[in-house]
Amino acid sequence: MAASPADPAPRRLEHLSWPQLQAAAQRPGSTVVWPFGAFEQHGPHLPLGTDGLFADRLLDAVLADLPAELPIWRLPLQSLGFSPEHGAFAGTLSLPAEAVLQLVETVGRQLASAGFERLVLFNGHGGQIALLQVAARQLRAAVPQLGVLPCFLWSGPAGVMELLPEPERSQGLHAGLAETSLMLQLAPELVGEARPVDGLASAAPPAGWSLEGAVPNAWLTTDLSASGVVGDARGANGELGAALQGRLVEGWRQLLLELLHSAWPPRQGWKPQP
Repeated sequence: MAASPADPAPRRLEHLSWPQLQAAAQRPGSTVVWPFGAFEQHGPHLPLGTDGLFADRLLDAVLADLPAELPIWRLPLQSLGFSPEHGAFAGTLSLPAEAVLQLVETVGRQLASAGFERLVLFNGHGGQIALLQVAARQLRAAVPQLGVLPCFLWSGPAGVMELLPEPERSQGLHAGLAETSLMLQLAPELVGEARPVDGLASAAPPAGWSLEGAVPNAWLTTDLSASGVVGDARGANGELGAALQGRLVEGWRQLLLELLHSAWPPRQGWKPQP
């Protein structure tokens, strides 16, 4: 059966034969997107694979909206990530940082060797943003011809956070209003009935410091929460989830279009004059 325009299967590298992959890699601007998730607690109401489910399904929606002729494909979801902050809660499985660094470099080198020009690390887990940025920098230094772009699902498109009220916008860090609403839109059968409010009244960092942002802390979830939630999920609903999904998909569609129509990375790096 031929794939429909909304079917992401033609974009999946694992569905290609090796000659098809070889031909794909040789196309000008060939780009691979690799979704990253995590296997970690998300309170008593969301599944352990929440971050990966978001990255996986939203990426499929984004790719399905791109013109079929564009040279972009995806890898399977990397569902285990770096989650030591949630280690005190049952079910959390976390890779060591060194394993993630090695994984990205190993796969990236092989993609570059095949001829691909760009690798986008499409990450759904906030706790590994910095680690994937380090992995991307190391990979780019090792394979300069490969453009490497480490992205965080929630912070690329414009207008996403504006859908959330305060204090949830700035303090709902984990399994709160946004994640619960998005899961109610994407996979409501996986959402439990509990709606915890936790982590918002805990001791604040010292003046001038923050949990995340400009002056962040290496916080552990148990510093903030007994339930695993850092936020307020009581107002979560599918309508908000649909709005979040719409802005995320459209925002990433636009960002990937800009990338695919660009000449990044430069083929000739700048060199100082003698």
